[in-house]
Amino acid sequence: MGRHDTSITTISTWDSLTIRFLSFLLAAWFSLRICVKWIFNRNNYFRIQNRDNPPACLVDTILGQHKYVKLKKVKLHYVEAGYRDQPLMLFLHGFPDCWISWRYQISFFAEYFRVVTLDLKGFGDSDKPIWRSEYCLEILLEELKQFILALGVKLISRILLNLQIIATNSSSKLLIILAITLTSSNWIKFAQCPGLPEIETMREDLRIIKDYHNYLNEKDVQDKETLEAYKYTFSRKEDWSGPLNYFRILPFHRIQGSDIQSEVPTLLVTGNKDHYINLENIVKSTDYCKKFFVKIIDNTSHYPHEEDPENFNKVLIKFLKVKAPSQRNKLSERSPSKRLMDKMFGAVSSTVKYGNSVLDSVNKKANGVVSIPSGFGLHLHSSD
Repeated sequence: MGRHDTSITTISTWDSLTIRFLSFLLAAWFSLRICVKWIFNRNNYFRIQNRDNPPACLVDTILGQHKYVKLKKVKLHYVEAGYRDQPLMLFLHGFPDCWISWRYQISFFAEYFRVVTLDLKGFGDSDKPIWRSEYCLEILLEELKQFILALGVKLISRILLNLQIIATNSSSKLLIILAITLTSSNWIKFAQCPGLPEIETMREDLRIIKDYHNYLNEKDVQDKETLEAYKYTFSRKEDWSGPLNYFRILPFHRIQGSDIQSEVPTLLVTGNKDHYINLENIVKSTDYCKKFFVKIIDNTSHYPHEEDPENFNKVLIKFLKVKAPSQRNKLSERSPSKRLMDKMFGAVSSTVKYGNSVLDSVNKKANGVVSIPSGFGLHLHSSD
């Protein structure tokens, strides 16, 4: 495959000033709206429940072992399960999220892989630098590379910039959930304001968490504990600065060398009820992928891996083409994790395979816009 130089560059001064001006206007509008809502809801608008102790699901070892790795400037928390001598399956979460969003995948795929779910920098129990410059793409990519190396995985220097991930070689496989472009979102522009978005996210006892994770049923004991785990993770104003810094830095960057196409097989998964995703979003997410498939899971929205984990896991295991545990040699080392599901069942909607002809017919390119996915996974090979 022909290689092309690809680099991350900042947008023009004029574009930067435009974003900041729109940010100022939105800040004024949001400030007015916050004041009006507070006047009519003084007792509850800024009410925050004290959450001093984490829910059991965040600290126990049922799913896997909690570990930390110290890099040059940051300490990262992750949960590990499965077989250490097997290929690494690395799961990275989205916003507002943490490692626990992959709870249904950890136990299932621990039967096949060495599974690692990471708290990204700024999230959960990983370090949370306050300066937005610490979240620029070059730093994030380098830290992710160092993290994977610290796990003992060999890498070559191919970086899939549009996915913010590092791949090992052409036999690795990449999963992306719901890659969304950032340029048209008022929330992204509002996030540029210092301090105000952090205040907004804390309102009404973290209402934003309930809105994002509305698939969780508070009447269900397990779902209620998961919802509390999310709220505990984001229970302080400082817990939001890191996650918001991702949004604050990404709109100011573009990718050059957009004619590069990776040969790493890529699976994009979305729900048919996700109002944030349309065909154009999917096509833009594939601009740098030569071999890619799209899977639409019925009756799910923004978090198909949590809303319908059985069918989601079935889709992913088929994509990875792994053998059943009984077909492999018995392995001596296993984590203390146990499976949450005994078997998978149910039909999955048909796979839609997109090729380069789709890109030509739609004729809409991402123009180098960086996108932020709700989550993604990477299948890597361990070192010898």
